[in-house]
This record gives sequence, C-alpha cells and structure tokens, in this order.
Amino acid sequence: MSDDVLIPYETTLYVRDHCLCLQAQRAARALARRFDDALRPVGLTNGQFSLLMSLNRPAPPPMGPVANLLAMDRTTLTAALKPLERRGLVRIEADPRDRRGRLLRLTEEGRRLLTQAFPIWKETHEKVDAQLSAVDMNALRAGMMALA
Repeated sequence: MSDDVLIPYETTLYVRDHCLCLQAQRAARALARRFDDALRPVGLTNGQFSLLMSLNRPAPPPMGPVANLLAMDRTTLTAALKPLERRGLVRIEADPRDRRGRLLRLTEEGRRLLTQAFPIWKETHEKVDAQLSAVDMNALRAGMMALA
C-alpha cells in the first residue's frame, strides 16, 4: 500500500461541516457534560437522571419499555441500574404476572433525589434553551425524535 492520500483533505472538511451524525455526537457530548456538571451536587449523572425520571410512573414499568425509551439494549440498562440499585434509589422486582420478567420501581429515596435533581435539570435546560433562542426548539425536538 502506498502513502498516497486516497481522500483529499477537502473531503475531510466537507464531512466535518456536513455530517449530521458527527454534529449530533458533538452536541450530545457537550450537553451530557453540561448536565453532568449541573447534577453532580446531587450525585447523579445526566444518564442516571434520565433513567430515574423514566421510572417516575404510576406503576413500575418492565425493563423493555424503559430500555426502548432510553434507546438502550436490556444489557446496558441492567448495567446502568446496578449503581442506582446499590444506592437504594431503584428496586428491581419480579413481575407478578410473569416471574421471568422484571419491574423497575423507583424507591422513596429515589423519588426524594429526583425531587432535588429536577429543579437543577430545569434551570440547566432553561439556560440551554436560552442559548438556542434563535432555533425553533419544537422543530429541533421533532427532528431528533424522527431520527430516534
């Protein structure tokens, strides 16, 4: 194989400037860091906040719908639940209708922590929305949901 450049540098710049996947990844990482920093005082990451919030339902959900909402496979969801379960924020229970299934219950401690975390999330989100004031946020969310 020769040392010849097969793809010109201009192509790299074109991809950098046009690739939606790259821009979405960069934005996701920047948002994740921002929310991680904001939620650090209550001992949560943005992913843990989203997971706890996804369990804030009238009845404990099964793993499948939670994994689907968070765009995770069940194995990844199980790994993400373990530290929350160890902290007493979440309980994983057998489904009484199907003992093979698992239901995910937010504990009282989990609800208390989520109650502390929500105002932090809301304030951080308001700052992000203000930073993007020139963007139609409903269109942005709709576009992102269409891709998800």
